[in-house]
Amino acid sequence: MATFLYRLGRASFVHRRLALGIWVLLLVGTSIAAAALSGPTSTSFSIPGTQAQEAIDRLQARFPAADATGAAARIVFAAPDGTTLADPANAAAVAAVLAQVGGGAKVANVSDPFTTPGTISQDGKVAFSQVTYRVTPFDLTEADREALLTAAETGRAAGVTVEMGGDALQPAPEQGASEAIGILIAAVVLFITFGSFIAAGLPLLTALIGIGIGVGLITTATGFVQLSATSSILAVMIGLAVSIDYALFILSRFRGELNADADLDTLEAVGRAVGTAGSAVVFAGLTVVIALTGLAVVGIPILTEMGIAAAVTVAVAVLVAITLLPALLGFAGTRVLGRRGTRRAHGTPEVQDTKWLRWPRFIARRPLVVLIGAVALLLVIALPALDLRLGLPDDSTSGPSTTQRKAYDLLAAGFGPGFNGPLTLVLDATGNPDAVAAAQQVAADIQALPDVLFVAPAMFNAAGDTAILSVVPASGPSAPETVRLVSDIRAAAPAIAAETGIAVGVTGQTAITIDISQKLGDALLPYLLIVVGLAFILLTLVFRSLLVPLTATLGFLLSVAATFGAVVAVFQWGWFAGVFGVEQPSAIVSLLPVFMIGVVFGLAMDYQVFLVTRMREEHVHGADATTSVITGFGHGAPVVTAAAIIMMGVFGGFILGADALVKSIGFAFAIAVLFDAFVVRMTIVPAVLVLLQERAWWLPRWLDRVLPDVDVEGAKLEHRTAGREPEPTAPALPAA
Repeated sequence: MATFLYRLGRASFVHRRLALGIWVLLLVGTSIAAAALSGPTSTSFSIPGTQAQEAIDRLQARFPAADATGAAARIVFAAPDGTTLADPANAAAVAAVLAQVGGGAKVANVSDPFTTPGTISQDGKVAFSQVTYRVTPFDLTEADREALLTAAETGRAAGVTVEMGGDALQPAPEQGASEAIGILIAAVVLFITFGSFIAAGLPLLTALIGIGIGVGLITTATGFVQLSATSSILAVMIGLAVSIDYALFILSRFRGELNADADLDTLEAVGRAVGTAGSAVVFAGLTVVIALTGLAVVGIPILTEMGIAAAVTVAVAVLVAITLLPALLGFAGTRVLGRRGTRRAHGTPEVQDTKWLRWPRFIARRPLVVLIGAVALLLVIALPALDLRLGLPDDSTSGPSTTQRKAYDLLAAGFGPGFNGPLTLVLDATGNPDAVAAAQQVAADIQALPDVLFVAPAMFNAAGDTAILSVVPASGPSAPETVRLVSDIRAAAPAIAAETGIAVGVTGQTAITIDISQKLGDALLPYLLIVVGLAFILLTLVFRSLLVPLTATLGFLLSVAATFGAVVAVFQWGWFAGVFGVEQPSAIVSLLPVFMIGVVFGLAMDYQVFLVTRMREEHVHGADATTSVITGFGHGAPVVTAAAIIMMGVFGGFILGADALVKSIGFAFAIAVLFDAFVVRMTIVPAVLVLLQERAWWLPRWLDRVLPDVDVEGAKLEHRTAGREPEPTAPALPAA
């Protein structure tokens, strides 16, 4: 591997104009393809193989009139104190609002609460109107949303409380500000690290080119397959972070090679940098790609889409780092050293900055104390994860001051807490000659169940073989009583079918949340086995050890547990909510845990590879176990620290976004990098390696013979470039 990448880096350096031209053509080509072939992003959400999805599919197939793919808004009215909405002045205000909303060009229908049954509360003080659009939420413009809010002001001016909710008010996911913040942080860290504008600019330039190509490919793909609107945002989030980090590692090694030997030319320095640091980049990238594409195991399309989209940008980032960066270094040459860069005389050993050796020396003196302390810290932070609750975002998760949350609260006060999360029962009456009477019996049976507030009359399709039954629970959508009600209805379905001949399917917010949680729970173990298993094999190839990959995996579990704890504390409990812009603490978005596990595992292995390969490199070149840990840490820690800060900055920028899923993912990734890079990789792993000594690099002889020697640390490459025959790269096995 190291020899192949050594040649590739040199070839890219020598033919730098050709390499740069190819990448520029790819960027232009993918941009043109994206503009010409892109299609609309998908706003649908499906969970195949679940009972809720089966009910939705039956509804879409047999009741197309109820398949609301367009945007929707709910306008909630509340009368002033001492009056009702039926009073002439209030009724006129309601009519004025509805007329103003109905005049919108994209509005398909506006219901009138005075003529629509069940839309006015029993006391006559609260009512709502349902607004449907001919287009999806992402096709609504800011002007369309502003027209809704302006209509609300008309009613408020007349003294009626008017609030609004629904996906029509949800702005389309935006890109730009979050990425700009991340890039700005990266630029500052890179300049501080390298002390050179040229050196700081190269990783940013390669990252922007790689992200441009990755996003171009993803956008082009929307013309052929349905992709979620959030796929490209998350792909940019992950791709930007790894692109800068991968270029940072190779560039740092290139500068190190030049500083170590004044007689070394830039061509040879590029070859060695790509052959050594580039090998770590390739294997780290493979680990991330495996973790991301492995999300397909879960069986939820949106997770698969996000994982594959992000994997594409990571793969492009690896290719850019090992080909485009060497080409750009050919143009920059020794100018990447900056004013602070100095080249040493031939044969003079490279002097490390001793401040980076203080921490590993401290760990080496007290490895057991450090290990216990770090593990205890992560376990304490992980404690809130025991209270993890999963859910889906709705208007209840909006800030208390927003019109969406006010509309939600008004409906709960006027109609009951369960009104904001009704259950939708899909009744399949195929072949039933008396479907109407049978549906009435089903409604009566459901009404008799605990925690049912109201069952609306069944609404049949034109063929008369399928009906919708809306069930309003007495409790809120996420209440345990509502969860039990879903279970009770599903448990009663066989008896209802035997009694009435009608098959009952349950969907709705609560049912979907239950099914997602079950689906994710069932898929989590197979996913972990596949992803962790493949990554374990890769790490065994890289480190030629069994205990080092095992330590890496166990450390990942600790960092994930601590991350879950921090996410629950901030987003569910509301700790430091103001600091992170969390307006309304709520249940954690259901998709976050498994997606976070996949991505964080890949990123964790990045730092494991980048840091520990330098330790193994020192060990392969003759250093004893403790010295190799200290020296390797001194070489790798500065660049790993810079990379972690950059990645935290990139992810942290997305916390400022409005989308709840993107905000929580940005926080989770940023805090996961903090825990994993600084506590696990730079504290726990060195402590374990010092405690294990030579045993850390143990590999059974039979396995040593079977595994291919990928030579990530570049031992063969060093002997090759020195004109000597390679020596064995694996250290002697310790005595049994």
